[in-house]
Amino acid sequence: MLTPELAEKIITEVRKYLNEDIIVVNTEGIIIASTDISRNGQYHEGAKLTFKNKDKLIITKEKQAQLQGVKTGINLPVFFKQEVIGVIGITGNPEKVSPFGEIIRKMTELLISEAHYAEQIDWHSRALEGFLFDWLQEIEWDSSFMERAKLLNINLEVPRQVVIAKFSQQHEYVNRVVWNHLFSWAEKRDQDFIIRWGNDRVVLLLDASSKTSPSVPRTKISQFFDFLGYILGMPISAGVGKAVDSSKLIITYRQAERALRAAKNEEKLIFDEDLTLEMIIDDLSPETKKEFVSKTIEPLTEKELMETLKELFKQNHSLKKTAESLHIHINTLHYRLKKINEITGFNTSNIRDLLILYLAICILDEKI
Repeated sequence: MLTPELAEKIITEVRKYLNEDIIVVNTEGIIIASTDISRNGQYHEGAKLTFKNKDKLIITKEKQAQLQGVKTGINLPVFFKQEVIGVIGITGNPEKVSPFGEIIRKMTELLISEAHYAEQIDWHSRALEGFLFDWLQEIEWDSSFMERAKLLNINLEVPRQVVIAKFSQQHEYVNRVVWNHLFSWAEKRDQDFIIRWGNDRVVLLLDASSKTSPSVPRTKISQFFDFLGYILGMPISAGVGKAVDSSKLIITYRQAERALRAAKNEEKLIFDEDLTLEMIIDDLSPETKKEFVSKTIEPLTEKELMETLKELFKQNHSLKKTAESLHIHINTLHYRLKKINEITGFNTSNIRDLLILYLAICILDEKI
């Protein structure tokens, strides 16, 4: 419970408010953290007595001469769940440091409680992630699986809907405080679960049993999307699957993944049920996509021509708006489109050719 790492944290925090030497001692009487690092690992007989008696021990100069490894000051038992789990000692004139003793002890106990709570949150988070992984493998729901669900308070009878959100990690871990805020989302209900999914994703496992109208879940999911972006303070994309029976969770998960792939370049929320063209593109194999691009727009090696083609689609094939957006003359645009036709063999004025070029751009933007 009282690890050397936690003891070091306690020393660091306490030292902010008290400019005296401080030690943290375990139940064996061994100093596991100290402002004077030379004392680390030493036996402290005073702390051992404090642990045994479960009461404060004032160490005078006389006791310093009698007890092993001690210095004048005070030793205070540190309690957790009504049990002494260690001792914190403050070195100095007992009369001078004693007034700070109770405050320092309470502060230490608070830090230990916070650390314990954080450990429980981390355990629960890891347990949920592991359970969801097994759930998605469509393994048989044996007694062990059912018992884990019960332990995690997961009702396997209610229909489920999956939301997967992805954010930019920027090579840094999102800190625990942020996760705690996220898990305390006000709209979260008993059978809604927010699960860390790797280092750059969050899964919202929704209870889909209480839908009164199609707009209610959409509103709630949109609120979660906005809340997540606000808490993380970075751009996010999210995909939403349809509601399914709990035994078919993999279906809504795959739908959410597909919607997420469609949303990833636009940093927005997309529902799988709204997808159309993206469904076809997502169903294509990587090999087919690569071959399609190779046969269509891969010859467009000039960045200028590729940007022109993308802007044409962005402006819904309006030549006037495309030219204005690119800050070029309309004749220049016509020249570029003619060059695209010559290189690829596809004419942007022909509806079939235009569709082929658009599909190729969509596949290319997936970064196949």
